[in-house]
Amino acid sequence: MANNFCAGCGTSMSPGAKFCPTCGKATVTPQAATSFVAVHPPAPVAAPTTAEAQPVLSDAQFRQPSVQAASSVPPVYVPVAQQPGYNLNALEYKIFGENLPAVSMKLNAGESIFTQSGGLSWMDSGITMATNMQGGLLKGLGRMVSGESLFMATFTSNASNQEIVVASTYPGSIADIDVTAVAIIAQKTAFLCAQPSVTLSAYINKSFKAGLFGGEGFVMQRLSGQGKVFLEIDGSCVKRTLSPGERIIVDTGSVAAFEETVTYQAEMVKGFKNVLFGGEGLFLTTLTGPGKIWLQTMPIPGFAKKLIPYLPRPSAK
Repeated sequence: MANNFCAGCGTSMSPGAKFCPTCGKATVTPQAATSFVAVHPPAPVAAPTTAEAQPVLSDAQFRQPSVQAASSVPPVYVPVAQQPGYNLNALEYKIFGENLPAVSMKLNAGESIFTQSGGLSWMDSGITMATNMQGGLLKGLGRMVSGESLFMATFTSNASNQEIVVASTYPGSIADIDVTAVAIIAQKTAFLCAQPSVTLSAYINKSFKAGLFGGEGFVMQRLSGQGKVFLEIDGSCVKRTLSPGERIIVDTGSVAAFEETVTYQAEMVKGFKNVLFGGEGLFLTTLTGPGKIWLQTMPIPGFAKKLIPYLPRPSAK
């Protein structure tokens, strides 16, 4: 039988005692089965994170109606190659061919590259091709304005160590550029191929004088994102790095590409005799750092102009 305890002072007493021998108060027999359990308030519900509020879905998930209907917040479609945490593997490639260049790339299972329509030279049998607008109609039209095709071809490897070769469309050279750190602005039709995490879009030159007289026009190509891109260069390619404020003067048409941090402008040639007899025209292009620039030695428009006198002409009847 359990002992009795005083309700006032808590003194332990012999079984059956009715009064406390210390303070004289009546005792209370506790319930033998009584136990005490700490009750904690329910944990507060955490506020949804940005990713939960607007789920990021792959292309296949985004197109499933059931996935979109399950959430009250519209999901956001981001290409798999551009989602946070996407592991972009280093691209294994080799540029060959000297002044008639091509780039050979080795793809493992799941790896891809994309080119403009008709850019393929040859590929191994373990690579499949898919043609689409890549980004939708508006982005496709923007690419057309910048000198590329409406449709782009994506090549994906289904096995390891599969080779694909993309060749330049005219004599010159190929520049390999990583756009992860800084976006690149390139001349029209410069794009050859790139990893799928690279975005190709149109770039509008905001300087009226540079757009009209800079040699590249108002619309150029902007390449941003993550990974490698390959550009076609007219003639040989020279790469330079400009310090902040450093300026270089270039003949119009000799600018192949430059980092977005570089300022691109047109400058009038000084001196009356230089304008009339210098042979460089009325304007020259100026590039101001900081940033990297890629220059080309033989712009295709100038080369074509040199060939005109040698082209056959229809004989007079």
